[in-house]
Amino acid sequence: MDSATTSRDADEEWELYNDDGFVYKRKKRRLDPAAAAAAAAAQTNVDPQAEERSRRERKRRTLLKLKAQYQREIDQWELLSNMLSSMEEKARVSRDRSQNRQLEQRERGGQDQTASFGAFPLPEFVDGSLVDELLLQVEAQEAIVRDLSNLCDVAEAMFNAQEEQLKQSLIDLPIWASPHELMASLCDD
Repeated sequence: MDSATTSRDADEEWELYNDDGFVYKRKKRRLDPAAAAAAAAAQTNVDPQAEERSRRERKRRTLLKLKAQYQREIDQWELLSNMLSSMEEKARVSRDRSQNRQLEQRERGGQDQTASFGAFPLPEFVDGSLVDELLLQVEAQEAIVRDLSNLCDVAEAMFNAQEEQLKQSLIDLPIWASPHELMASLCDD
């Protein structure tokens, strides 16, 4: 019987604690009556209106912080969107210019080409205009690739910054502190 009483006494010193789904045993806290009375008195002396104002102020600061964070993200996405729109506009203008030149060359060179070279049209010999046209297309494609590369660099920098911020938030957790600080933070609950 002596071991059963010791076991029951040992169980009474521990309590189960649920911390957002993480359940563990911890020693029961023993509050002396004077400390319990002082804590109760401190809670009754707190002005409910002041506590409500304090809660609202904390909520307002948190919401302003979230708003600023979301606004930064929106600004970054708008920048990326504007860059993409300008790239699309450049590509469209380049394509339109290319099509206009092809039409002009066909109108001008179509008659002369058939007359000078017989029944077989040879587009590569039309005053080098086909080569010029291909060079313009390659330059336009190069500009598009360069713009996309810049856009990818900006997106990668954004994601790297976000990743670093997440890493830093994990590094700042109290679990990485010294054992004494960790125990103090666990006991502060």
